[in-house]
Amino acid sequence: MNSWALITGATVGIGESFSRLLAAKNYNLALVARDLPRLQERAQSLESTFGVKVQVIQADLATDAGCAVVERYIAANQIDVLINNAGFGINKAFIVSEVEAEQQMMDVLVRTPMRLMHVALPAMKARNNGVVINVSSVAGWITGGTYSAAKSYLTVLSESLNTEFSKTNVKVSALCPGFTRTQFHQRGQMSMKGVPAFMWLNSDVLVAKSWHDALKGKAISVPGWQYQILVFVITTLPRSIVRKVGMSLRAKQRT
Repeated sequence: MNSWALITGATVGIGESFSRLLAAKNYNLALVARDLPRLQERAQSLESTFGVKVQVIQADLATDAGCAVVERYIAANQIDVLINNAGFGINKAFIVSEVEAEQQMMDVLVRTPMRLMHVALPAMKARNNGVVINVSSVAGWITGGTYSAAKSYLTVLSESLNTEFSKTNVKVSALCPGFTRTQFHQRGQMSMKGVPAFMWLNSDVLVAKSWHDALKGKAISVPGWQYQILVFVITTLPRSIVRKVGMSLRAKQRT
């Protein structure tokens, strides 16, 4: 009998790549997103291509009700792999953005993965088996407003849980990609004209590395030599310089 994987933000980008990777490994899938027609289209495609079972869960993870729907599903079903991928960014400075948008971003990037892990991990621990991958970002090491702060939270929590479960067969890992060719930046209306071509990552490639690293027990997966160098530099430089670079980058994305 196939194991089950649940993926949030599963219809596009990194989440969609995870759905194909896991389906190819014979996992049945529970796909979570807001767009029901797109969810249904992805489910039909995955079922016909890979011969796996696919459940769709329509939920807005920026809301308490949407988060609760997924929590209840995890509590009622054996989920062997949890991919916390859903997310979005805001293309405005903190003091001029709508506070509701800031709160929604915190709810999607912080509240939801925390709550879903809080439901899934006790059952995984009891079975002594499971994988959790939290899609974070290299932005968690810079200073880029609420988004960076939220991703920093997700990375640190993943590291903590990875250590807590290090003596078990439960794996928790943070995937920390850089610029990836998805719809993320277009949806956030961010200007990416200044990003050189070599800095862009392919979502299928980085997802394969993330899965490999998670199974190896790595707390953090940073795909791409360019971002591995960047993270080394960021974590070596004085924070005063990192702050200036991070805020400068955010300002350029808003132009």
